[in-house]
Amino acid sequence: MHVTRLHEAPAYEAPNHFDMRCLRLQGKEAGPSVQMWMGMSQILPGGRTGLDESPMEKLYLVLEGQLHVVGELDGVRVEHVLNPYDSCRFAPGEKRQLVNRSNRPVLVALVMPTTPPAP
Repeated sequence: MHVTRLHEAPAYEAPNHFDMRCLRLQGKEAGPSVQMWMGMSQILPGGRTGLDESPMEKLYLVLEGQLHVVGELDGVRVEHVLNPYDSCRFAPGEKRQLVNRSNRPVLVALVMPTTPPAP
């Protein structure tokens, strides 16, 4: 068993993330994990990610606040609003964007593989 206390969770910088604070809760520099890692991000009002694709599947769970999620796959763009305890999956290769359009911070958990799938 490996426990990460919130006050010990290491911060990390993610590319193309704006007005966000990201913490690693499990995996990578937060401790051992073979297949996945888990993070938590606070997205400030107006904060967002770029509309980027990734070769890895990503799972998001909104813990606090209201989060707009945008997905684009094969030229089809969709947007949803997630509230606390709503979750979202982005498929490998799907473009994704997280946006906080509210005046309150959003707290969101992320789970994704440690390495991209083999081609």
